[in-house]
Amino acid sequence: MACSRPRASRREFLKAAAGLSALAAGASTADAAQAPPLRPTPSCPGAAPPTERQTEGPYFKPDSPLRASLVEPGMAGTKIVVTGMVLSTSCQPIARALIDVWHADDRGGYDNAGYRLRGHQFTDDQGRYRLETIVPGIYPGRTRHFHVKVQAPNRPVLTTQLYFPGEAVNTRDPIFSRDLVMQVSDGAGGKAATFDFVLDLGSRQGKG
Repeated sequence: MACSRPRASRREFLKAAAGLSALAAGASTADAAQAPPLRPTPSCPGAAPPTERQTEGPYFKPDSPLRASLVEPGMAGTKIVVTGMVLSTSCQPIARALIDVWHADDRGGYDNAGYRLRGHQFTDDQGRYRLETIVPGIYPGRTRHFHVKVQAPNRPVLTTQLYFPGEAVNTRDPIFSRDLVMQVSDGAGGKAATFDFVLDLGSRQGKG
């Protein structure tokens, strides 16, 4: 995934990687013009910025079920398929990386008694993942978001959150980050989104 130019933007790097993973997974990507501006970074390989850490929040539960689809029969909400890759800062795909996801339902509520809208999966041999779920609702004090933990084999855990573009509440959420906004588009039967996680395998990434 080396680039011949001396410098490239973070958006270009993530867009290129997301494009590869989306083609492999059969998902569509959003128009890059809809994504918020991201800070420029040096070109890949060797200088891809690690994904930003964010707080775990109060609703994480360990031992979530192993599943790539969080959608259950009769579940309300707009379906969304999120695809992407887990990469190192040298742009190498990370196989068998853990991706643990939890989020609110379409009304903004978390299931703290069971494991509804909670689950984990592992990337394939090419570092790709595919998550099927619903668009989470908004609750007081927060914008629309997914909670995610990502862990390369035998490495520390990265805890972060993913956000949606164009949400009016984004600017009022105190921990919202533009660098964690997914590329989202309308797809058949719902929405499609892409996001690539970049892990610094040489640092201690925790839950913040």
